[in-house]
Amino acid sequence: MARDHGETENVLVLQGGGSLGAFSCGVFKAFAESGIKIDIIAGTSIGGINAAIIAGSKDRAEADLERFWLDLAENSIDLTPPAAMPAGNGGPDYYSNYYQQAGITLKHALSFYSSAIYGNNIMFVPRWRPDYAATDPQYFRPQQWTYVYDHSPLAATLEKYIDYDKLKPGGSPNARLIITAVDVMTAQPLTFDSVKQQITVKHLLGTSGYPLYGFPWVEVEKGVYAWDGSLLSNTPLREVIDAAPTKDKNVFIVENYPKVIDRLPQNLPEVYHRARDIMFSDKTAHSLKMSRTITRYLQFIEELYEIIQDNVEPGKIDPQKLDKMKRKHQKIINEHGAEIKKIEYITREESFPYLYENTDFTPEGIKNLIKEGEAKTKQTLKKMNL
Repeated sequence: MARDHGETENVLVLQGGGSLGAFSCGVFKAFAESGIKIDIIAGTSIGGINAAIIAGSKDRAEADLERFWLDLAENSIDLTPPAAMPAGNGGPDYYSNYYQQAGITLKHALSFYSSAIYGNNIMFVPRWRPDYAATDPQYFRPQQWTYVYDHSPLAATLEKYIDYDKLKPGGSPNARLIITAVDVMTAQPLTFDSVKQQITVKHLLGTSGYPLYGFPWVEVEKGVYAWDGSLLSNTPLREVIDAAPTKDKNVFIVENYPKVIDRLPQNLPEVYHRARDIMFSDKTAHSLKMSRTITRYLQFIEELYEIIQDNVEPGKIDPQKLDKMKRKHQKIINEHGAEIKKIEYITREESFPYLYENTDFTPEGIKNLIKEGEAKTKQTLKKMNL
């Protein structure tokens, strides 16, 4: 009656977070360099985009993922003033001092304004651009808009990196892909799993359509309209456990939004920043607790069954009842039998709290995040002797 744990799976869970997704790029680069095989990769929002590139990459997954992020960086618009401008007279030093006093940096402020005003030509663009006047029937009726930024350019960009034939049952992806979204009409979670269905670009646009940043919903299937899964959970571990409930797991969670800070917020921008981080931070503690509780219950049932088999004479127990109990136990194993063997968090650090850090697509910002993700992951793997 004892359950067969089988081979333990390695699971990588990627949070959403806009440009902070470059941190996950560095994380995966370190995994690839270490030779650790990822069996399941899951994500939502930009985490779902990263996961899809990794699972369905046309070339080496880590190389394709890095090229994707560097492409985004190269297509960002740099608003930094010329370094030759005189300090103290509208130049960089003058503005840097001003923004430092306000609790933000010039670099972060300008990266936010760049994304907000111009978007990114290969990822998302604002609807107010003049070229939309001929194609957008609501262009001159903004009071009827339900979104501000069109993120359909992302579809063409992803075509460069993803082989969608891999992202379907029997498609031989680099890892099983699980991405999440939420149904706009019912508020129910949507889980898209490459083992059970064809993952298309519509699913990727749906998982990344965050409405509070002005992105649209996407009709992923007939009559099903999806928004960004981070509205429900920015860390889709529970969805992985539900989708793959039989094999035990080692889980790595990439945290773009730290749960723990070392000091209280000092001003209102930092208050909003901390509130945002809490909203998007990992909340899988309950799922882990339930998984471990179910594991203990299953072990307890196994022990009781063995006691009955070893100590009760066959004639004193109804064999049909014993068989029914065995089938019930097996059903629970099939639905909830996976045990979380290990869980490790790879967390981005925040040396400077800034509310719009997830809009920094500048080359410097993206490259720094990739380096940080790679360094943090190497530290984690070294600690685990992997």
